[in-house]
Amino acid sequence: MSTPRPFGRALCAMITPFTADDRLDLDHARRLAAHLVAEGCDGLVLSGTTGESPTTTDAEKAALVRAVREEVGTDIHVLAGVGTASTRHTVELARQAEEAGANGLLVVSPYYSRPPQDAVEAHFRTVADATGLPVMLYDIPGRTGVRIGTESLLRLAEHDRIVAVKDCAYDLLASTKVIGRTSLAYYSGCEETNLPLYAVGGAGYVSTVANVVPALMRAPLDAYDKGDVTEAARLNHLTLPLSELMMASGLPGTVTTKALLNNPVREPLQPATPEQVAVLQKAHDDLLS
Repeated sequence: MSTPRPFGRALCAMITPFTADDRLDLDHARRLAAHLVAEGCDGLVLSGTTGESPTTTDAEKAALVRAVREEVGTDIHVLAGVGTASTRHTVELARQAEEAGANGLLVVSPYYSRPPQDAVEAHFRTVADATGLPVMLYDIPGRTGVRIGTESLLRLAEHDRIVAVKDCAYDLLASTKVIGRTSLAYYSGCEETNLPLYAVGGAGYVSTVANVVPALMRAPLDAYDKGDVTEAARLNHLTLPLSELMMASGLPGTVTTKALLNNPVREPLQPATPEQVAVLQKAHDDLLS
């Protein structure tokens, strides 16, 4: 079975940099985007959860896409997170992202209102119909309160522009079923499932931790593609302590990532404490040593 990879393999869920006075820092965004690409990222996902999309304005989202696209050129995949709780607003953001230069959309399930599956499907189809861009569905029930059901995914896969899933549902059995029965490209959205999902036919990952160690996050997949499963597992184990601290320590991944990159978060998020930063920095330094 040939694994579709419409957006490459190694994608970074990029932070949205801010200045000390809480303005969008496009110069920093350009530098970070260039660094991530140089370190092996095939694509950048902007204005996702890690990119603090709930607290950035529509104008900031568009400006970020334009700046990053200008910096990385046309060969790198730039996906724009456009999902909101409102179908109408999501469509507006999707059209804005296309105009700004995105070549893909990340669309999360509509959150808080917890719509039934037929409404979830209708939401995604409406957004996919609104532009000419390929769509990556974002299944993260821990944040949205609703799964994208397996049968829904099978039906949504029939849409020409719905081509991928960012999988944060922690259900490897269900994911494997959809991979085997559709052409949807499955991208792990949780670092601990990057290699397991890849091994059962996943396309790659969309990683928050890749903001700080992009080459090391890609290395297990490179080893696996060379047929060295033992080395892939070894490299995967190396990154787990940092990934666990960044993503499962009780702090949002945005906070831990920005602590390591020395960039402010936007309220209601609060920065990591000096003690938390020290622990994160030690794990980061130990991994690189």
